[in-house]
Amino acid sequence: MKLMSAQNFISRITAPQITARKGKEPIVCLTAYDAPTAAILDEHCDLILVGDSVGMVVHGLTTTVGVTLDMMIMHGQAVMRASKRALVVVDLPFGSYEDSPETAFKNASRVMMETGCQAVKIESGSYAAETIAYLVERGIPVMSHVGLRPQSMNVLGGFRARGRRKEVADEIVENAIAAAEAGSFAVVVEGVSEVLADKVTRAVSIPTIGIGASASCDGQILVTPDMLGQFERVPKFVKKYGDMKGLVESAAKAYADEVGARSFPTEANTYKFTKK
Repeated sequence: MKLMSAQNFISRITAPQITARKGKEPIVCLTAYDAPTAAILDEHCDLILVGDSVGMVVHGLTTTVGVTLDMMIMHGQAVMRASKRALVVVDLPFGSYEDSPETAFKNASRVMMETGCQAVKIESGSYAAETIAYLVERGIPVMSHVGLRPQSMNVLGGFRARGRRKEVADEIVENAIAAAEAGSFAVVVEGVSEVLADKVTRAVSIPTIGIGASASCDGQILVTPDMLGQFERVPKFVKKYGDMKGLVESAAKAYADEVGARSFPTEANTYKFTKK
């Protein structure tokens, strides 16, 4: 029997393929945190992000700051088990990469080894370029993140749009350029005006993935539970493509009513055993 090289088994979209989409076909991205959701999204997405937003939309935290590396690995494993096609990127959580490039590599390599994901994402402040270059040089693809950075919300003063003042806008552009030059394969641009999103997109050689950053970006990402209508209140930039909250409420009420009336389970839902 002829053995095939490992390369023949690579069927997922790769980080270089995402980079090559710059200025071409829009890049479709969503978040996923569990296997069933990942299996559904995989057919429709180029990139699935296992975001640290999991802390808020799954675990009920008020910010992403309390998310741990173990949490990200657990959810990353679930997404990888169920997806086959999309590039899977896992967020490095707060405190896991800011200390030094060496610390970042230790934690990023653990994420990749234990989940099998293809890349990690870090929020890219002025300190990040050295860390990005260090990771990429050692074989870890990095997606960066500029604009509104949720892990920095305690410094920024909350979840507010960024770049209204010129000096802040200039810093966002500079951070994006630095991240691209350091080797990032794409950059998330969050919570900025259309003018600033367009400026960032034109300033960098890598794709920009917008979230609350207008259609000027090379691709778009949303938090999937927000997009599906799981929560009543969502950010202004979210469009609800479904009514998951209403669907679950309706189903739960119907179930409760039938159990209360003893009309469920019916004979069709009951096992029957016959004597031999």
